[in-house]
Amino acid sequence: MEQNFDICILGGGPGGYVTAIRAAQLGMKVALVERDQMGGICLNWGCIPTKALLRTSELYHLMQRAEEFGLKCNGISFDIQKVVERSRAVASQLSKGVTMLMKKHKVTVFSGHGKLAGKGKVSVEKDGKAIDTITAKHIVLATGARARALPGLEPDGALVWSYKEAMVPPAMPKSLLVIGSGAIGIEFASFYRALGAEVTVVEVLERILPVEDEEISKFAHKAFEKQGMKILTQTTVKSLKKGKNNVTASIEQNGKVSELTVDRVIVAVGIVGNVENIGLENTKVRVEKTHIVINQWCETGEPGVYAIGDVAGPPWLAHKASHEGIICVEKIAGVKSVHPMKTQNIPGCTYSHPQVASVGLTEKAAKEKGREVRVGRFSFIGNGKAIALGEPEGLVKVLFDAKTGELLGAHMAGTEVTELIQGYAIAKTGELTEGELMETIFPHPTLSEMMHEAVLDAYGRILHL
Repeated sequence: MEQNFDICILGGGPGGYVTAIRAAQLGMKVALVERDQMGGICLNWGCIPTKALLRTSELYHLMQRAEEFGLKCNGISFDIQKVVERSRAVASQLSKGVTMLMKKHKVTVFSGHGKLAGKGKVSVEKDGKAIDTITAKHIVLATGARARALPGLEPDGALVWSYKEAMVPPAMPKSLLVIGSGAIGIEFASFYRALGAEVTVVEVLERILPVEDEEISKFAHKAFEKQGMKILTQTTVKSLKKGKNNVTASIEQNGKVSELTVDRVIVAVGIVGNVENIGLENTKVRVEKTHIVINQWCETGEPGVYAIGDVAGPPWLAHKASHEGIICVEKIAGVKSVHPMKTQNIPGCTYSHPQVASVGLTEKAAKEKGREVRVGRFSFIGNGKAIALGEPEGLVKVLFDAKTGELLGAHMAGTEVTELIQGYAIAKTGELTEGELMETIFPHPTLSEMMHEAVLDAYGRILHL
């Protein structure tokens, strides 16, 4: 059976479903093919359920500090199964919500595996059998990515976990090794440490959270160690030896090899794009390092075929995927106001404790580009709201071009900085200068005042430190 559409989207994650909605708003007849759950990895096994888990650990951490706030809270404990059940319920609620959005916007959803089947055609398979053929002038590949596996360190679902197993533990491990210190690894390390597990993080590079500003990375490192986390940088895991109910890791640091035995291992060493079995053969679509190569309008080398989100390369963020989808369909529809993606305006967030958030260039990157930089900082200890919340440890750092006043980057660590960072993202998108930011009135008492103070500090006008 062949069905005709204006546009067909492969993948119902935050890139795919947002693309479908915007295309429908622009008057297109839209098909979306999803082989698993609506919402993709993000809603079902990534962004959303992990935040539900981290909320639990945050509350547990605060309950243990009850006396600081004049409260009595005795016999604090948790039920890991109920913790997991809440996380899964949150994910399920949102996945169902996406399904309703598809109905609202009259997007036709095909349940199955989609692949290119010739010019302007997509075949849909279910259980290995062809069930539909879709024709469309425009085809958007939003197939996402999956966890990278290293030789000898492959997850087995029992003792060595990927992010999926780490989200649904059958029991709480007493000890844990996390391989990789990017956002995913650090978030899981933070969750399990807050619930009492002995956590060791191994990172092959010289510092954790390597994409963040070096100063923020060091701040976070110290905070995690203060919580009892053990962090080993410039270190590699050579092998894993599995026991009946534990794993012994062979770890090399500075040429010395040691062994560490833990209950479970989480492997969080990046992702690879889902480019297999989607019909790229005999097309002009180019793949580099498991990711599809696109131009500024998300076009591939094959006319009429586009790619967005994780399958199209970094940064691997849900909001980047969604925005790429909007750019893609608006360009197709001829929207005059559409602009290419500016990756330097994409904020990134890590929901550990403390949280970490950033947008734009790091100090090192700015200087490597030859920019003369003015740096402003403000510590949480100088903010009344942070002290009242019992969260006085944190740092806000901003970078300006010394000649033009352009906001080059902003970097934060501390409570709720993942909510604050959007203020700087708006400033960058709006091309605000230091003068406009200094003239902006920030409400008191709020954490956002620290954003103002950091800007003031860059120009020798700081007030509260």
